[in-house]
Amino acid sequence: MKKGLAKFLLSIIFFTCIIQIAVSQTIPSADKKKLQAKEDSLKILAKTLITDSTTAGRMIADSQFVRTLIRALQVKNSFQYPFDSITGISKLYSPDTTFRIFTWSIEFDEYYSRQRGAIQFRTNDGSLKLIPLRDYSEFTENPMDSIRNRNNWIGAVYYNIIKTKYRGKNFYTLFGFDNNSAMSTKKWIEVLTFNEKNEPLFGGQYFAFNEDSIPGPTQYRFSIEYKKNASALVNYAADMQIILIDHLVSETDEPENKWTLVPDGDYEGFKWQNGKWVHLNKVFNQKLKDGEAPLEMPIKDKKSKDEN
Repeated sequence: MKKGLAKFLLSIIFFTCIIQIAVSQTIPSADKKKLQAKEDSLKILAKTLITDSTTAGRMIADSQFVRTLIRALQVKNSFQYPFDSITGISKLYSPDTTFRIFTWSIEFDEYYSRQRGAIQFRTNDGSLKLIPLRDYSEFTENPMDSIRNRNNWIGAVYYNIIKTKYRGKNFYTLFGFDNNSAMSTKKWIEVLTFNEKNEPLFGGQYFAFNEDSIPGPTQYRFSIEYKKNASALVNYAADMQIILIDHLVSETDEPENKWTLVPDGDYEGFKWQNGKWVHLNKVFNQKLKDGEAPLEMPIKDKKSKDEN
């Protein structure tokens, strides 16, 4: 696992270097100065919308952040500019750099928060093509039931994105964090595709459970909900080419109460197969011998400034 983690970190460093080189090569000096000035403002607003002690203050900062971000992205070739110094805001480029997705969360109080999001596309002439995302989670009784679009997105702050293909089509799998409530946290796995108009479609019948001991229906997306302040893994293990997910159990033998769920040291997962993520009940089947230690390094999510 250490070897796999090292490869993953090196790939992130390499990708960051490529983006930084692209910035210096494609953005004229005058435009770069404009973007740097906007970034300075965005950095302050991003901090305020997270740390301000009042709901009103966070809402004002969020509104100002949105307007300032749009003005920044209107600068030509802004797609190449990484906005590295802005913390608390997720800024993920797709692996093929055809788009990037901004996501963040605004907390109104300890019981209620909403996610914000927007997708920026790379364009040939450097002009802005931006699609805002509307978090529709609070109006959704069953978030697993359908394909979603920009207007009824199941909000999350994304901390990783991977690309898979099937029959020539690209599939972008997103891994997201959701504060959810005062008692529990959620993590989401969402497959993003684009239609013939290049509009985003979230979800589809991509999560199959037909190989389970008790087969279940295919889901449009996948999530886990668990005890607040617990740490649960939901991420792609590139060296194994599977999604790893902490298996959860109730601390109080009340599995119906999601806020009692915590990892038990076992893992389930998904493997990409024929255009679907096929569920694996148990990833690791080997048993420890007497005196044998568990894994040398616990498997953790890629740490992101934007996840909490």
